[in-house]
Amino acid sequence: MSGKFRVPARIRTAMAVCTAAGLACAALTALPASAAQDSLSAQYRTSASGATADQVEPWLEVTNTGSTNVALSNVTVRYYFKSDGPTVSYRFACSWAVKGCANVTGTFGTLANPTATADRYLEIGFTSGAGSLAPGQNTGDLQLRFYRADWQTINQADDYSFNGAQTSYADWSKVTVQDAGALVWGTAPDGNDPTQPPTTPPTTPPTDGGGNPDGPTLFDDFSYTSSSDPAVQQHGWTVKSGQGGPGVAGATWSPQDVTFVADGSGKVMNLKLTTDGTASGTRETEIQTTARKFKNGTYAARVKFNDTPTGGPDGDHVNQTFFTFTPLNAPMDPDYSEQDFEYLPNGGWGETQSIMYETSWETYNPDPWNAVNTHGQQYGSLDGWHDLQITIDNTYITYYIDGQQVAQHGEPYLPETPQWIDFNHWLIDTAGQTGSTPRSYNEQVDYVYFVKDQVLTPAQVQSAVAGLRSAGTAFKDTVPGS
Repeated sequence: MSGKFRVPARIRTAMAVCTAAGLACAALTALPASAAQDSLSAQYRTSASGATADQVEPWLEVTNTGSTNVALSNVTVRYYFKSDGPTVSYRFACSWAVKGCANVTGTFGTLANPTATADRYLEIGFTSGAGSLAPGQNTGDLQLRFYRADWQTINQADDYSFNGAQTSYADWSKVTVQDAGALVWGTAPDGNDPTQPPTTPPTTPPTDGGGNPDGPTLFDDFSYTSSSDPAVQQHGWTVKSGQGGPGVAGATWSPQDVTFVADGSGKVMNLKLTTDGTASGTRETEIQTTARKFKNGTYAARVKFNDTPTGGPDGDHVNQTFFTFTPLNAPMDPDYSEQDFEYLPNGGWGETQSIMYETSWETYNPDPWNAVNTHGQQYGSLDGWHDLQITIDNTYITYYIDGQQVAQHGEPYLPETPQWIDFNHWLIDTAGQTGSTPRSYNEQVDYVYFVKDQVLTPAQVQSAVAGLRSAGTAFKDTVPGS
């Protein structure tokens, strides 16, 4: 079975209309008392209909056809398939879900009685955050996928639950639905009726933090004189120069446009982007840590976004960022990772209004484009100062803006190796504003803060930063090298 996720980097799928199925579960034996009043059905379609594919894409809906509310945290769905070999492993991902991908889980299991069309299964579950289904309601789209960990092509023609002809939602009895461990829909491969969930039912991800802010720390309030100040390099920063991606081919990365300007009683870093609507007339800015030594922990920065230029026409597709990443050593490098805040004040990537993305990357192929990522998004202006935070542990990547959680992603997007920390300000394309009058946009950064291996709450971050500043600490780096 296979692996590469071939979709645009910023896929945004329209929300499907939730509809109730007209057919009830057929020919079931008597159910345990705990599930006797619950009746559920499953609808299936695939968006990867070929006999072979880069990934299996079982898109599912679960419908409550009974007369009582059903807690989704008690519901599991199994999709059965024939593995491509006894040593082949698979990875699950949720591309999009009406209930939210953070509330959808996926685990793989091995059948006790293998058949010619199935020896494994993918079991889909729900956290308590998915809520419940009232009679007649369904979950809406669950746009799911799984792929080989070695990125090889999948043969799905011999998979029990696969139906390449079913490209629109319809009832499908070759996936099973369990409620509190009892089979309530579908037919499993011979001799493999599910009876109990294979794992402890998922729980709501912890949100109370409680990490130790005294762990190994990086803090910088960017009180430098210029980008050529020797302390910039001494403190472990590299300012980008020359040409190259991301952004408009032929644009230049300009170190002199990374400046440190007065703001109240201190200084902030200013990343200026200037353009006249042409590649040769575009100057972008970027600064990143020299060392790759940041992985699990808490990342935070106070960033000022600007929606309008300091002069000249507005509307350019600029990207103002705070992120962490690793190098892509080869197409579909399994050790690549990236977690982004990307603010597009004038839209871009098909959007026509202000939008913020929180994107978590597993890997990608630059040519032909093939991206394995997932994202959160919020429409509306973020002009002004904002507190941005990312926490990473062995289970979740969680994004916060101004103390509020805005996105959360799990496997397969967790980083595998140490990463850099980066800020950049760049032009996506020249289509947003075609005027030739030069104009400049500013992104400003008050501080950056990282604590290794600790998941802190936003309140803990604010307290720790305030403590560093009250002690007169302008720079601190006790994070060990990778």
